[in-house]
Amino acid sequence: MNQYWSDTVCRLDPYIPGEQPQNRQYIKLNTNENPYPPSPAVAQVIQNFDIGTLRLYPDPESKALKQALADHHQISSEQVFIGNGSDEVLAHAFQSFFKQSKPLLFPDISYSFYPAYCALYDIEYTKIELDSNFCIDLNAFNRNNGGIILPNPNAPTGIALALTEIKTLLENTRSVVVVDEAYVDFGADSADCLIDSYDNLLVVQTFSKSRSLAGLRLGYALGNANLIEALNRVKNSFNSYPVDHLASAAAIASIEDQAYFQQCNRQVIESREDLSTKLRTLGFLVYPSSSNFVFVKHSKKAAVDIYEALKQAGILVRYFKSPRINNCLRISVGTDNECNALVNALNSILSK
Repeated sequence: MNQYWSDTVCRLDPYIPGEQPQNRQYIKLNTNENPYPPSPAVAQVIQNFDIGTLRLYPDPESKALKQALADHHQISSEQVFIGNGSDEVLAHAFQSFFKQSKPLLFPDISYSFYPAYCALYDIEYTKIELDSNFCIDLNAFNRNNGGIILPNPNAPTGIALALTEIKTLLENTRSVVVVDEAYVDFGADSADCLIDSYDNLLVVQTFSKSRSLAGLRLGYALGNANLIEALNRVKNSFNSYPVDHLASAAAIASIEDQAYFQQCNRQVIESREDLSTKLRTLGFLVYPSSSNFVFVKHSKKAAVDIYEALKQAGILVRYFKSPRINNCLRISVGTDNECNALVNALNSILSK
């Protein structure tokens, strides 16, 4: 049937999302979803939502949500761009900034959507190797480039860069630098405070992780108004009404409930540190994490065997077949009960 496919489609190696089982109950620690529900304020908005408004197109500019985000980040609304999940925002950024005569740079172990977007949009790229400790070496990015994108904290390692390192990178770079901050609220410092100082900086965040709204698909970018205008030009050539009424109202309610947001983040961080300690006692090397997951490698047992045994025990974690990390596992931080179930299962598996 692929006789009808374009050459571009034939060459694609699509991103593969984590397992989302349909026919069995698992403890899901494989897709970095927040273990806690959204703010009660979000539930209230959804319960009271006027369904009659769904017959109308939403505001194409998402003005109310933009203003809420601008107030939260202490910038102007002209410095905010909103889309259906940060993946869509990133896709628009790739189209807007990275189709250059010089290659895009990103880490060799990083979010695997980056090379997928490059293939889709015919963007030349160069992967920059992480060091032996899986840390991003920003000195290695000091070369000719058509743009730089990196997650902070990195995924799937969870290791964060200091804000001073990102500032130095921006000072040495004349191309657009996208900092993908999907996990920033779990222990890293956001680069949003640098936006007014560096007109080549674009910060991308999401409502999926720290705000527990992965099912609503909302993401956004923060940056110089000129960069935001480029994103709007692409968006308005693709989908002029990206954010629906319900998602916008729920997102605003989430932003306004800062107390709940901070409480959930603190709980995830505490659970992450407790889980890391317990995994180390089981013989795992646990890389330092500033995210809502841990990246681990066992001293004796192969990662793929642990992954398969956990799956048989009803627990899903993420295993990667990629070079350099094919003996590592990424484990999302669940509730304390879920984390304890994981540790108990690992105790049983490793004792055999």
